[in-house]
Amino acid sequence: MTKIQEPIVRRKLSDEVFARLKDMITEGELHPGDEMPSERELMERFQVGRPAIREAMQALANMGLVAISHGERARVLELTAQSIFRQVDTAAKIMLAKSSDSLEHLKSARIFFERGMAREAALRATPEDIEALDEILDRQRSSLGSAEPFISADMDFHTRIARISGNPIYVALSEAMLAWLREYHTDMLIWTGKEKFTLAEHEDIISCLAKRDAEAADEAMRKHLERSRALYALR
Repeated sequence: MTKIQEPIVRRKLSDEVFARLKDMITEGELHPGDEMPSERELMERFQVGRPAIREAMQALANMGLVAISHGERARVLELTAQSIFRQVDTAAKIMLAKSSDSLEHLKSARIFFERGMAREAALRATPEDIEALDEILDRQRSSLGSAEPFISADMDFHTRIARISGNPIYVALSEAMLAWLREYHTDMLIWTGKEKFTLAEHEDIISCLAKRDAEAADEAMRKHLERSRALYALR
């Protein structure tokens, strides 16, 4: 049988420039914090026009590899778990906006994830960690009746629990899921008085962590998030 030959597709100039610039970063020719070469230098080096350079540079920026500032040279960024999750932020929000099923899946994933974080925190929490959570709870308590600061403190509370793990990927994932869900947080939290339930549940979670009771922390987190999941809905 004759083997079918796949055609060779010629890449756009900007794609080739993008690949070479990416190699310069990934192979260590350029390091985080370094300025990228000027457009003119890159045009001379690769023998291409300005549009190809700009298109390739924008593609690098879209991947979170460089930061572009008007009037300044692009600068190589430090890749972190947070910066990686930010690259899918817009796509994630579009996906959630188009499907109530996707939103429900995210809420379920968050419950599964945060139960694990609560168990981990119960095993690792230091007195300083407990004190930090108490301070966030005090801040949240002082924000009763004010939706934005109350919800911001709520997000800080859950992210702070993830931080106890010592794993930056857990922290970044916590921040990402909370940011995606915040788009769908309804006003039910405030005008129904449910914020008082939230405060009591947060206090219970802190108590379980302070006692280093992983099972109780898991269950307290599950009850808290199962109750509050109805507060996130498509508008």
